[in-house]
Amino acid sequence: MKSKAMDFTFRYGSLMIIAFVILFFSLWNENFFTYGNLTDILRSISIVTFVAIGVTFSLTVDGFDLSVGSTVSLTTVVAAALMVWYEQPLYVVIILPLVLGAIVGLINSLLIVRIRIPDLLATLAIMYIVAGVHKTFTKGYSIYNNMQLTDGTTAPGTFDESFLWLGQGKWLGIPVPVILMIIAVVLVHLFFTYTKYGRQMAMTGGNEEAARLSGVRVKRIRTAAYVASGVFAAIGGILFAARVGTGQVDAGASLLMESVAAVFVGYSVLGAGKPNVIGTFFGAVLIGVLLNGMTMMNLQYYTNDIVKGSVLVLALAVTFIHLNRKKQ
Repeated sequence: MKSKAMDFTFRYGSLMIIAFVILFFSLWNENFFTYGNLTDILRSISIVTFVAIGVTFSLTVDGFDLSVGSTVSLTTVVAAALMVWYEQPLYVVIILPLVLGAIVGLINSLLIVRIRIPDLLATLAIMYIVAGVHKTFTKGYSIYNNMQLTDGTTAPGTFDESFLWLGQGKWLGIPVPVILMIIAVVLVHLFFTYTKYGRQMAMTGGNEEAARLSGVRVKRIRTAAYVASGVFAAIGGILFAARVGTGQVDAGASLLMESVAAVFVGYSVLGAGKPNVIGTFFGAVLIGVLLNGMTMMNLQYYTNDIVKGSVLVLALAVTFIHLNRKKQ
């Protein structure tokens, strides 16, 4: 009986907590469970979800990418600079940050897969390097319309309205970032479930040596996972710039912790016990609901970190208690 209760808690506990938290905040504030607020929550978690999908890719191959937050910041300021400083067309503003995200992923994979530096150490080093690069590029300043440049002149360009639509617009009454997030979650789920490369990533993360003996090109698969991580972080950076209409140098500072928490909460969704994009999405929903509800309760902003840290600790505790019990 105890074992069945533990299994039930692990499988459905996260979903029950999300439902309880939504019910609690709905009773606390009548404006919480409204279409406008719920879409605001989904819009707010869209960026975190894209970054968390990147982390999910790296964890699927038994790695870990700490550089996603810095990649978000880099691509946010680059996208802004391309419009405000250099007046580049929209396709350049979109493509170049994605290329930069892929390059960061390639560098990570070179250090981890080829040179065999442990993933935490390699991506930690890249995190600091990328942070230094984008702050050097911007000289520590955020980028915005009509900003004054260091030579005393005014920046010639402005944020493109089509670009801002990606972060602020709506289609059929649904925020565009929410639509993009749902599409991304569905496509990545289908990738991991039904494609050869998705299954090979899961095999590599489960047992790298067995995957190699089965003919999987493990190094190539792990490289692809880190490139995907960088690209999804870059998408998060693009959406961040489009949502706020500025290029903020520390845009990704808080996103690393939130994305990691979302991924590990996702471990326990429907008893997966492993990285999975559906669980990652629900993990992001839980964090978004908590932060939105606390804001409505007028709690001090610095309590958010306590809540995010607590959610991460709880998710890790539930996940590893269950996994250790299964091994016994």
